[in-house]
Amino acid sequence: MTRVVFLLVPQLHLLDLAGPAQVFSTAADLGLGYEIGYVAEQEDVPTAQGLPLRAATEWPTLSAGDLVVVPGWREPRSPGGGASVGGPGASGGPSPASLERLAAHHAAGGTVASICTGADALGRAGLLDGRRCTTHHDAQDELARRHPAACVVRDVLYVVDGRVVTSAGIASGIDLALHLVAGRHGPAAAARIAREMVVYARRNGDEQQTSAMLRHRAHLVDAVHHVQDLIDAGYTTRLRLAELAAASGVSERTLTRHFTEATGLTPLRYQQELRLERAEHLISHGATAEAAARAVGFQDARMLRRLRASAPGRRPARA
Repeated sequence: MTRVVFLLVPQLHLLDLAGPAQVFSTAADLGLGYEIGYVAEQEDVPTAQGLPLRAATEWPTLSAGDLVVVPGWREPRSPGGGASVGGPGASGGPSPASLERLAAHHAAGGTVASICTGADALGRAGLLDGRRCTTHHDAQDELARRHPAACVVRDVLYVVDGRVVTSAGIASGIDLALHLVAGRHGPAAAARIAREMVVYARRNGDEQQTSAMLRHRAHLVDAVHHVQDLIDAGYTTRLRLAELAAASGVSERTLTRHFTEATGLTPLRYQQELRLERAEHLISHGATAEAAARAVGFQDARMLRRLRASAPGRRPARA
C-alpha cells in the first residue's frame, strides 16, 4: 500500500488538488494499492475557488515508499502582472513546521511533489537547491528569483529530479500523477487510468505548457477565431484557402491578411504547426516519423522532417 498525502494550504486551487487526487483514487479503485490522505494546519481550508475543504491536522506515519504532494495556492499578482508564489512575507503557503515535515520525509527516502506554485514550498523546504524543477509559466520568474540555487526549467509540463517532482500545475498535475503511476505500475496501468478519466492523451513532461491551439488565440478577431476552429477540427485533411475564406465571408487575400495580423501566421502555417505538434506527441510515444507524418495528414515524412528541423526553439521528440 502506497500512501499519498496532499498538504493543503489556504487558497489552494481546486484543480491542482482534484486532478492528481482523481488519478490516485482511480488507481486505488483499480486495485493498485493507494491510500489517499489530506492534511492541513487547520481543519477547514478555504480554496481559491470558494469551496471550503476539510482535512486532518495530524500527519500520518509515512514510509519511504509514500508520496507527499503540495498543490498550488493563489497569491497576489506580482508587480509585473505575473502570478506570485508563496514565500517569506507572502500570504499563504505552508508553515515552517510543515516545511520541516516535507524535508524530513524526503530525507527519510520519500518522494515529494508539487503542483503549480506548490514548488515554492519545496524550495522553502530546501529541496530545490541544485535540482531541476518547474512551475506554472506565470510563476517561473518569481520561483527562480526566490530560489536562485534551483534550476527552473521553463515551458515544460513536469520535471522529475530524483525524488523531487514538480509540475506546471492546474491540468498538468494529472500528467504528473499519471507519470508517477506509470513509473510504479507500468504505462499500461497509467493508460487505463487515463481512459477512465477521459484524458485525451498522456503527455510527456517535456511537452510545452500551452498547445499550438492555445498559443495563437490571444487576439480578439472573431472571424479569425472561426477560421481557427475550422482548421483545428480538420488540420489532418487538405484545407483549401478558398473554402476557409468563403466560410468567413471574405476574400482569400483579406483572410490571409487578417489571420496573419491576429496570429502571426498564415492559415497554412497554422495548420502545419498543429500537424507538427501532434506528430511530435506521437513520436514521443513510440511512433515512427513516417507513421506520425501520415497520421497528421502528410503524404510522407519528408515535410515533417523539414518542419521539425526549421522549428525555432522546439525540443524535438526522438524519432
